[in-house]
Order: sequence, then structure tokens, then C-alpha cells
Amino acid sequence: MSIVVTGATGHLGRHVVAQLLEKVPAEQITAVVRDEAKAADLAARGVTVAVADYNSPETFDGLFAAGDKVLLISGNEFDKGRPQQHKVVIDAAVAAGVALLAYTSAPASLNASLVDDHRATEELLLASGLPYTLLRNGWYHENYTENLAPVLEHSAVVAAAGDGRVSSASRADYAAAAVAVLTGEGHENRTYELGGDTAWSFAEYAAEIARHTGKEIAYNSVPVETLRSILTGAGVPEAFAGILAEVDASIAKGELVVDSGDLSRLAGRPTTPISEAVADALK
Repeated sequence: MSIVVTGATGHLGRHVVAQLLEKVPAEQITAVVRDEAKAADLAARGVTVAVADYNSPETFDGLFAAGDKVLLISGNEFDKGRPQQHKVVIDAAVAAGVALLAYTSAPASLNASLVDDHRATEELLLASGLPYTLLRNGWYHENYTENLAPVLEHSAVVAAAGDGRVSSASRADYAAAAVAVLTGEGHENRTYELGGDTAWSFAEYAAEIARHTGKEIAYNSVPVETLRSILTGAGVPEAFAGILAEVDASIAKGELVVDSGDLSRLAGRPTTPISEAVADALK
């Protein structure tokens, strides 16, 4: 029996594999990647590396074995039909008879079009008959803290979220929840709504950056269409800019406040506060 992680060299996947290595022997872990060279460090630590691509169903033939626990990390190719990509993994898991397939989805409270692919994948997974776990991940701190350069350049946080709040958490927090499911028992056919312990507003986020930098940082709340234009003007592809702007509109409605407490319970610790994430990003 192996614990198999797809997208293992992605941002979230690396956190998951790193935390698995703290809990189980390396030989029990299989990292599924598209580029074997990017997983050389994992192979050096004894992790089995398998090369497969969501766009090539044949690459998943025989990849899983009966009894495996699989983490299907959702793809990021928004223009390539993600539900069908995910179905490739689900079908391979069914054929192998895996013990569990966990999928990184999106919160039930979020109604933006971003979630359409996730809901379609959830339907495919439930229809498959596989034992499943839905890890409905909320927003990541890193969605913001990895993009501080323009904030510092213009001394402003710009968003279309109004006074809305976000229950974000770090990738490491979400990885801890996934690892708890993959290494624990009793998670079959369960759905977890995952978000940070403390929701924050963009005005508070701007104030936190100001506190750490000693600079005056404003929060500029703009209309959704204005944000879309700003993003495309900065080189963000139009379709993705539309998704980001729509998510901000959802935040303004309170749709990214996830207060279930599931994330900290699964992780076995409080989630990382946004203040700590900001401080780490500014180091």
C-alpha cells in the first residue's frame, strides 16, 4: 500500500510530501509528476516518482494499486477541462481498487464560477463509488503574500472585496489536513470545509503590511471591472483576471469565510495567522 500524491511538485503537493515524510517511510510515498527532473530531490529522499499527466490517460494505467490512498490535487489548467482531467485519475483509481481518494475542492460557501470544475469533479467522484474525502480548501495566504511587490511599490492593497473577510490559511496548513486524512483512519466518505481560524479584511491586511514595513499602506477598494482592468494591464491573462475579480466579489458577499474549525482540528494545531504569513513573506 502506497500513499500517492498527484501534482507532487506543485506548491501544495510539495508541502504534502514533505509532511508525509515526517510521518511515514519514504518507500510508502509515490509522487506523481509531469516532469521527473523537478522531483529529483524527492527521489533522492527515497520517494517513488511516477511520471503521469492529467491530459494523457494512458500514463495512469497501472499507476495505482489496490489499497492505495490517493490525494488528487486539482489541476491548474483552467482552459483544458479540469473535470475530465480529474476523471482520468478517478477512473484509474476505480480500476485499481484504491482504499481512498481525497480531492482538493473548494468551500461550499463559494459561488464563483471558479468552483464549477470542483463541483463537477465532486459529482464524478461520488458517482465512481470510491471511498472518498472532499478537502474543500479555502483561500491560501500565499495568494496574497507572494504578490507583495506591487503593494509595496504603490503603497496600496487594491481589491474589489469591499469590507468582506477571508478565512485564509497557509499551504502548509492545508497540507497538514491532507496528511492527517492520508495517514489516519475514519475519513472515508467525509467532507471537510477548510479555512483559517481567524478571518481578516483587506483593510486589516493593509494595516498588517504597514506594521511590518513601517510604511503607510492604504486599502483601495475598487469595482470588480476596475480590478479586472488593472489585472489585465499588469499582464494577467484575461480569463484568469476575470476569475480573480469574481472571487473578490464573492469575498465582498462573505463567501470565503469558512468557520467550521475543520482545518485546525485535522491539522491538530491552530492555523497560521495572516500576520505570520506577512512577516515571513517580507523577510
